[in-house]
Amino acid sequence: MIKNDLLLKALKGESVERPPVWMMRQAGRYLPDFMKLKEKYDFFTRCRTPELATEITVMPIRQIGPDAAILFSDILVVPQAMNIEVEMKPGVGPWLPNPIDTAKKVEQVVVPDVNEELGYVFDAIKMTKQELNDEVPLIGFAGSPWTILCYCVQGQGSKTFDKAKRFCFMEPIAAHTLLQKITDTTIAYLKEKVKAGVDAVQLFDSWGGLLEPKDYQEFSWQYMQQIIDALKDEVPVIAYGKGCWFALKEMSQSGAAALGVDWTCEARNARYLSGGQITLQGNFDPARLYSKPIEIKYMVNDMIKAFGKDRYIANLGHGILPDIPVDNAKAFVDAVKEYR
Repeated sequence: MIKNDLLLKALKGESVERPPVWMMRQAGRYLPDFMKLKEKYDFFTRCRTPELATEITVMPIRQIGPDAAILFSDILVVPQAMNIEVEMKPGVGPWLPNPIDTAKKVEQVVVPDVNEELGYVFDAIKMTKQELNDEVPLIGFAGSPWTILCYCVQGQGSKTFDKAKRFCFMEPIAAHTLLQKITDTTIAYLKEKVKAGVDAVQLFDSWGGLLEPKDYQEFSWQYMQQIIDALKDEVPVIAYGKGCWFALKEMSQSGAAALGVDWTCEARNARYLSGGQITLQGNFDPARLYSKPIEIKYMVNDMIKAFGKDRYIANLGHGILPDIPVDNAKAFVDAVKEYR
C-alpha cells in the first residue's frame, strides 16, 4: 500500500483533505544536484542508466516533497527504439540528423520489441519503486504520437513545426502510417511500464495546440484515444494537451482519469468545457515561479479555490523552467500541502 496515495485518490475522483501536488519536469534541471550529474553524464546516458534515472527521479521527493514521483526519462526514447537516430545537442535540444520526411523513410521505421530496446526504462522503474519504498506513487509517461511525429519529421524543436504539418497535409497516408507505428510502440511501451510498477501514466501532447480543432482530431486525438483505450483498465491515464482547451469536452469522454490544463485556460472554463465530472490537473504558469515565495503561496491558494480541492491535482501548466530557484519550487509544493 502506498503511504501517500493522495494522487491516486484524486485520479479516482475521491474526496481529499487537500489536492495532491507534483510538477511536470520536477526531476531535473532546476535542481543543483541534477546539474552535477549533468556535468558528468550526457543526457541519454542519464536516461539509459537505471541507477542514474532512479537517483534523479527520487531527488525532488527528498528535496521539495511532492506527492508523486515522475520517472526521469524522455519522450524521444520511443523514436530511438523505432530505429530513428535522436541526439540531444547542447544549446539546441533534440536533434534528429535524418528526419522522417518522406513516405519511403516511413516504411523503414520499425515497431520494435520494447523489452529489447527499452528494457533500461523498465529496470529504472523497478529500481525507483524499490527506492521509493511505497512512499508516493510513481508516474510513467510518453509523448503523444503527434508530438513524437513533430520531432521525427521536423528534425529538431520548433515554434511552428511547419515541416511536420506540411508532411501531414501533403503526405497524409505516410503521416498516418507513421502515427500508427508510434501509437503501437507507445501502447506496448506503456503496458510494460505498468508491468514494471508505475501507478499512473501521463500522455504529453506538447504540440497539439499547433493544430486547428479538425486537424487535431485527425492527426493527434484519435491516436491518443487508442492509447487511452488500451491502458485505461490497467492504470489511470492523465491526458495533457498544451493549448488544447478546444478538445476538453472530447477528452473528458475518453476514459482518461484526468486531464492536464495549461495556464491559458481558466479553471472555470476548464471545468465547464470538460463537463465538471473529471479530475483536472494544472495550471500554474511555470514562469510565475519567478515570483517571490510569498506571492507564489497566495497564487496557489487562489488556484486551488478556483478549481476546488476535489477532482483536482495541483501542478504547473507545463514543465518547470531550468533557472527557477529551488526555494520557489518548494514554496509552490508547500503552499498546496498547507492548503486547508
